[in-house]
Amino acid sequence: MSGPSTHEITQLLQAWGKGDEQALEKLTPLVYHELHQAAHRYMAHQAPDHTLQTTALVNEVYVRLVDVRELSWQNRAHFLAVCAKLMRRILIDFARSRGAGKRGGEAQAVSFDEDLIVSQEPRADLLALDDALNHLGALDLRKSQVVELRFFGGLTVDETAEVLKVSPDTVLRDWRLAKDWLVRELSREPQ
Repeated sequence: MSGPSTHEITQLLQAWGKGDEQALEKLTPLVYHELHQAAHRYMAHQAPDHTLQTTALVNEVYVRLVDVRELSWQNRAHFLAVCAKLMRRILIDFARSRGAGKRGGEAQAVSFDEDLIVSQEPRADLLALDDALNHLGALDLRKSQVVELRFFGGLTVDETAEVLKVSPDTVLRDWRLAKDWLVRELSREPQ
């Protein structure tokens, strides 16, 4: 049995964007697997002791999507691009909040199940990558978007080209240049 068609997902997204709550109920099971895979890719780049789980990341994306639902959804690739950006933002916010507590924040985090928390340390390389991507975005926004969509969102070259409205060759070229730039940027000594 094949998955839902891109056209079906696009129709549901557009209906949801216009306020049809039933469209969201129909859409959720159709895109959940893809969102879970994207979240899994994000989490694969986290420390093994990261306290945020893949399913919790997907759930947080759904919560935040409520705030952006009136967006004029273009298609499935556009939806996945927005979700990739939300996942990145959630993980960065999570890492920064952990770092703030580490730097002497007065509030003490209390968990309902203290045994679930293995580590309070933020993943420093995620913050460095976010800073580098923001820097790249200031220099060349499209290359930064290509990295976000391909690396974090898991979009194919063709899907990335569709979202950014450029050719697949442009995406490949931007992807190669952005990766080289990020490797160089992330290998520099900290200031």
